[in-house]
Amino acid sequence: MISLHEASYTYPNGGVVALDSMSVEVGEGEIVGVMGQNGSGKTTFTKLLNGLLRPTSGSVFINGRDTSRYSVQALAPHVGYVFQNPNHQVFANTVAEELAFGPLNIGHTPEEVAERVAEAAEFFELGAIMQLHPYRISFPMRKLVGIASIFTMRPQVFILDEPTTGQDHKTSSVIDRLILRLGERGNTVICVSHDMPLIAHVTKRALVMWNGKLIADAPPREIFSDKLIMERTHLTPPQITQLSMRMPGRASRPGALSIAELVASVRSEAMGDPILPRSTHI
Repeated sequence: MISLHEASYTYPNGGVVALDSMSVEVGEGEIVGVMGQNGSGKTTFTKLLNGLLRPTSGSVFINGRDTSRYSVQALAPHVGYVFQNPNHQVFANTVAEELAFGPLNIGHTPEEVAERVAEAAEFFELGAIMQLHPYRISFPMRKLVGIASIFTMRPQVFILDEPTTGQDHKTSSVIDRLILRLGERGNTVICVSHDMPLIAHVTKRALVMWNGKLIADAPPREIFSDKLIMERTHLTPPQITQLSMRMPGRASRPGALSIAELVASVRSEAMGDPILPRSTHI
């Protein structure tokens, strides 16, 4: 679904190399986390995916489409970008109008738009607020509306920029579940986040960026257990992962990704089976 080959981008003013020879492939239905400190190249990477930026060298393909040959508008039905701050995205007078805007502007009939809006309202459980102004609802709910407004366009690829920023525990859990459901539907999800528990929960693969380069591409458990990568990028593993790695006898073993997983692992070890179970999240 996504293919970058030696893709680089140098900003014209000042000649800053924001992305340096990045090569990566992401398949249909994959949920991939993108990690790294500010300035590591994450935003440049995602802007190359939807055509907001064109690689200065190398290539970027979305489902076989060379992004350098398509406008942002032409790529919009295939790649949906959800802003970190929904206030930079939503603008319509009602939630219903917000959800309808995208599909209307890519040429769908009123009947098709109505069907997509109804599907999004059910998928995101927005039925009670459809006639409200987006700025009359809570910030966490506004974030869901921002994601839903992209959902109605039915892109193959979702790019979520810090989806849990500004969310309370309840809506963060809702977003976790929605990301997993998108993957189950066959959508490819690129989740850019500093929320390490989110990366641990919803992804099976994470890309680590540093100084414009891709320095790691591995399952989150492997990355969180790599002290050199964590120190180099100044990232911090989830608290439960840190705890599991500090427990006696576990320093050299991969860290747990959830409380339930650590409990199951400790019980297994107590019974003489040292094998870390598959990830179980609560």
